[in-house]
Amino acid sequence: MVGTGYVGLVYAVCMAELGHVITAIDIDEQKIATLAAGTTTIYEPGLEELLRKSLSSGRLRFTTEYDVADADFIFIAVSTPSTPEGAADLRHVRDAVRRIGEHTHGAHPIIVNKSTAPVGTSETLDYLFAAQNGVGGQEFEIVANPEFLREGSAVQDFFHPDRIVLGGRDEAATRAVAELYAPLNAKVIFTDPKTAEMIKYASNAFLATKISFINEIASICEGAGANVADVAYAMGLDERIGARFLNPGLGFGGSCLPKDVRALTYLATVYGAHPQLLNAVLQINADQRRRVIRMLREALGSLESRVITLLGVAFKPGTDDIREAPSVDIARLLINEGAEVRAYDPFALAAFGAAFPRAELASDAYAAATGADAIVIATEWDEFRAIDLDRLRGLVRTPLIADCRNVLDRERVLEAGFACFGVGTAMAGREFLVLPAPPPTTRAGVPITSAGVVAS
Repeated sequence: MVGTGYVGLVYAVCMAELGHVITAIDIDEQKIATLAAGTTTIYEPGLEELLRKSLSSGRLRFTTEYDVADADFIFIAVSTPSTPEGAADLRHVRDAVRRIGEHTHGAHPIIVNKSTAPVGTSETLDYLFAAQNGVGGQEFEIVANPEFLREGSAVQDFFHPDRIVLGGRDEAATRAVAELYAPLNAKVIFTDPKTAEMIKYASNAFLATKISFINEIASICEGAGANVADVAYAMGLDERIGARFLNPGLGFGGSCLPKDVRALTYLATVYGAHPQLLNAVLQINADQRRRVIRMLREALGSLESRVITLLGVAFKPGTDDIREAPSVDIARLLINEGAEVRAYDPFALAAFGAAFPRAELASDAYAAATGADAIVIATEWDEFRAIDLDRLRGLVRTPLIADCRNVLDRERVLEAGFACFGVGTAMAGREFLVLPAPPPTTRAGVPITSAGVVAS
């Protein structure tokens, strides 16, 4: 398994649990040492227990060396970040190909590509291996095997997949890869490499579209006075639509949906298509974060020197991942308007603190709320659903909640004395907003600039 990022680590651990002998490779020495000691480098429910079990069984080991000479299968699971144009950056894939070619020593393993990459990447891999080995691209059989894991439930998704997609030109090689997954008794889709690669992008683009669609409906509901929660629930009962991904909120984030929609949009332009729908999906997603800032500004008059508390900074519950998280965009926008950002999250605070070193990190939701001018619920962790609103009311400076995941009982929020707004709902309880003066525009006696950064 080349790469021990999110996908590579989950697959390495879970495939070892299936009984396969796995060597997981990464160039990051610290990461490899941590994993070899039985500690995961990401938060994912159930993963660390399986990691330790697989290490104890001897079926899983970690190394920085490209020890692939005796491998029957080599899985490429390296990152493919976005370029400034939105295309998938294949630099890590190319580097993996180079290193694999240097260390196979004449062996003929099957190459399985799990890295999310543009349609046609399997052909690119063929070309790269051929150029490196001078054998006309016939030394390795390549099978595209996209992943469909959801962060926060990746272990469950691995062992109970909706489908396994395999795209290969050689039937024997493709079926050999299918045999690796045989214990799962899952539905296997056999197709050609380009189609397999497209299935991944099309699937994620559709999920992103569904999220942006319900957020667009929420905006209309807010203006028209309709209840978006009831709209989404009734829509979801239609089997043709389904309830999943119809939760209005701050939009999609994480390592997959934003990157994959951008990559598909770029690919569409390359082939002369006109991706108006995909562009709109991305625009609506960005607008959801800006709306929060607009609503806070309207409620507080100005965000300059206001203390804004973010409850939840992970892009979704069940993970410590803040990549493309709504909280990150909101924090940047708040800081740009001179606000003081405070945050609490049960698992993602370390990553958020590294991204925003001037943000104040709190030990729990109540500490985060103390003295706040507004509370923004940005991640729908269960603990926020059960938060003690009366206790919270006694701690805040200004009684304002932006329930951006619609997790709280609106009537109960108002009973506790808060003004509030959600997604698809207008501001309520304005009578509670007797605004105090903003705190002094100095921090420890040092002037603060209009962008909220301590002046040098």
